[in-house]
Amino acid sequence: MRLKRLELQGYKTFAAKTEFAFESGITAIVGPNGSGKSNISDAVRWVLGERSYSALRAKRTEDMIFWGSERRPRQGMAQASITLDNSDGWLPVEYSELTICRRAYRSGENEYLLNGSRVRLKDITELLGKGGLGRQTYNVIGQGLVDAILSLRPDERRAILEEAAGISIHQAKRTEAINKLEKTKDNILRVNDLINEIAPRLTHLEKQAKRAQQHEGLSEQLQKLLRTWHAYRWQSAQAILRQAEAQARERQELSQKREAELEELELRKAELRAQQSQLRQKLGKQHLQETNLQAQAEEKKRELAVSEERLRLLDQQGDDIAQEIASLEVNRAAQLERVTEAQEELAQAEAQLQERLIHQPEAQEQLEARKRERQAVMAELTKAQDLAFQFATEAADRRNRLTQLSERWEEVNREVEAHHKALADHQAKMTALQEQIE
Repeated sequence: MRLKRLELQGYKTFAAKTEFAFESGITAIVGPNGSGKSNISDAVRWVLGERSYSALRAKRTEDMIFWGSERRPRQGMAQASITLDNSDGWLPVEYSELTICRRAYRSGENEYLLNGSRVRLKDITELLGKGGLGRQTYNVIGQGLVDAILSLRPDERRAILEEAAGISIHQAKRTEAINKLEKTKDNILRVNDLINEIAPRLTHLEKQAKRAQQHEGLSEQLQKLLRTWHAYRWQSAQAILRQAEAQARERQELSQKREAELEELELRKAELRAQQSQLRQKLGKQHLQETNLQAQAEEKKRELAVSEERLRLLDQQGDDIAQEIASLEVNRAAQLERVTEAQEELAQAEAQLQERLIHQPEAQEQLEARKRERQAVMAELTKAQDLAFQFATEAADRRNRLTQLSERWEEVNREVEAHHKALADHQAKMTALQEQIE
């Protein structure tokens, strides 16, 4: 038997994974006090199944786990594994190497692995005991342990030597066999007591046995009848089930059909909602258009009222101008008559002047008087001509104004007709929109 490797991770002071390889020959681990040399031997003892924390220099399972330091956080698990050389078959297993691993968690749980497979502590103890490597064989000898062995009593030293020699496992089996034999003897005594107790009651028990047989026969018959009845009920239930399944299929088909119809209705509903939304938008636009048209109609009505008022004023101005033209024509005719009379008087005066030239000396004075009269008449004539020219100019202006007013009258009539036509078109559009809105 030879120890080949020891691997530690999170065990006491070994936070990182650490591997110790034990080559052929003697391996010595040296170092100052407190460097963890004893932790290595404790790890070997711990893997071999040691459960005494005092032997491992600890008080509980958490003391096996690295507590942390300034540079490293504390670990949540401690693991130690040893690899044993089994090439010579000192252990009754088929592996040439045997790796025993033990894990401890802060919850207090311990886990044992044998070549990666999870096993019990009892399995490991029995396996190592068969190879003479028990927990009390002292293959791991710590400081002061030799003195402690030498100071033991002979019977205690004998137990240690027997376990080291591999006899303890056989003694344990012998003790277990003796215990089983004692239990078997106790069970035989109890059975004899039961027989002695039951013997006087055999007759009654025979009757009960017959009744039990009859009960068993009746039970079998009842079972057959029940099987027949259950078969009948099962067939009836199967028929009902088939009928129910057919009805379920029909209802499922009907449900699928209804679901398809419902989906079509949902699609139609969505389309109608979309159409409704479009119609609402269109209705809003039409309402807006109607409002605009009504505003335009009101504006056209106001323009029509203004045009009618302007037309009425133009009519009134035309009547006033016509009256003025009529009065001017009357004045003009009167002035023309006065001019004609003045011209006639001038002709008469010239004739009289010619007649008076004969009597020039006598009539010189009359001539001068006539000249003065003539000058006065000419001045009055000039004044009358100027007034007539002024009247003619005013009449021409009035005629031009009347022509403009007539043209404006026609233009206003055309605008009024256009306004009436536009108003009629707006009324028709409003009527059509009102019908469409309804």
